[in-house]
Amino acid sequence: MATQTVGGPIEKSIVSKLTSALQPSQLEVYNDSHLHAHHAAMRGNTSPETHFRVLAVSSRFEGQRLAQRHRTVYGLLREEMEVAGGIHALQLRLKTPQEAEAEAQTTAGKAQTCRGEH
Repeated sequence: MATQTVGGPIEKSIVSKLTSALQPSQLEVYNDSHLHAHHAAMRGNTSPETHFRVLAVSSRFEGQRLAQRHRTVYGLLREEMEVAGGIHALQLRLKTPQEAEAEAQTTAGKAQTCRGEH
């Protein structure tokens, strides 16, 4: 499973809960809070962990529509979303292994086309 260095307590909790429940083949969690600190909704908020971007690839998503996948993740992270100074925004990319592979092949094909290869 691919992950990056884990930061603060909310980010650690996100990684722990998603890893435990989804057993993802790929999990990427990005803390984008610094990009949104100037927004009006963030005035007075001193939490460095409010905005996250998540990519999770898991066979647990097979047979689920996108909305159900989102509900699953929101349910897992309910505490982190309800706590003061917790998650304010969560951007999710949730895929099955087959969807991730198809996307990778499409991306690779576009890269070859851009380089003039066929």
